[in-house]
Amino acid sequence: MAGTGPLTPERVLRRLEWRVVRRLDGRLQGDYRTLFRGTGIDVTDLREYQPGDDLRHVDWNVTARMDTPYVREYVEDRDVTAWLLLDRSPSMGFGPVDRRKHVVVAEVAAVVAQLLARGGNRVGAVLFDSAVERMIPPGHGRNQVLRILKHVLDVPAAGPGPGGSGTVTTRRPTDLAVPLRAALGLVRRRSLVVVVSDFISQPGWERPLAMLARRHDVVAIQVVDRREFDLPSVGTIWVEDAETGEQILVDTDDAAFQQRLREAAAHRQAALTAGARTAGTDLFTVATDEDLVRALVRVSDLRRRRRV
Repeated sequence: MAGTGPLTPERVLRRLEWRVVRRLDGRLQGDYRTLFRGTGIDVTDLREYQPGDDLRHVDWNVTARMDTPYVREYVEDRDVTAWLLLDRSPSMGFGPVDRRKHVVVAEVAAVVAQLLARGGNRVGAVLFDSAVERMIPPGHGRNQVLRILKHVLDVPAAGPGPGGSGTVTTRRPTDLAVPLRAALGLVRRRSLVVVVSDFISQPGWERPLAMLARRHDVVAIQVVDRREFDLPSVGTIWVEDAETGEQILVDTDDAAFQQRLREAAAHRQAALTAGARTAGTDLFTVATDEDLVRALVRVSDLRRRRRV
């Protein structure tokens, strides 16, 4: 969303419709079920289990009687209710000046909401930082997309300020379990739940995510910036933890420091991926320097393979 002028909801949505939605129309040929495919609640048939089938659909009673694994097939609901869980915590202010992580959250939210709303589906949102900040009830149409986008763009998450003082600012770290538990109470009917966050959080979010994934079709999208994994060599600088405000002085030219940083980032990413899988969902990444169309098509392809 780089460019001059304020990031108003109407301006942002028009730009995304031209640059992203139109291209997705060509790439997906309007088949958005492959991108955001929910599972209905009506069982239509039973068939023998095939490798790759969702284990949650195994009919254990029939399996026990037939001594062969059987899975239930469902009718997909014609109308989908979708909930967007959107991270607005301070760490979302990290990234390039013209496309910080909170901008990517706004882009993903707007595109997902527009694709679903124009098909007649209802879309709601939960915005959170260290707590649930705002809940937008599900609604229809373009005005609902603009309403969600307005709140996402309103007072964007602040990025790390300039270092140098070495002071520590007291902040409340993000706890992703809070909005996930809130969604468990809010979302009653089986729905599509899209979590868009950098997943920089206090531990303990895996269990509520697993509970949510048992009831709903959950898509977890992690917004990342490549400098979180590999800092450029720019000499000695102050680095601030956006979640806690803690600042440390680091030498980015130190090869040993760079190696420790990459190893720590790789370990954290592996733990996040494993945690999401344990919860019963996949973790998809979208980078701040990545083309959004390619990223969403990749999500579509991976989800399709998982369900085939």
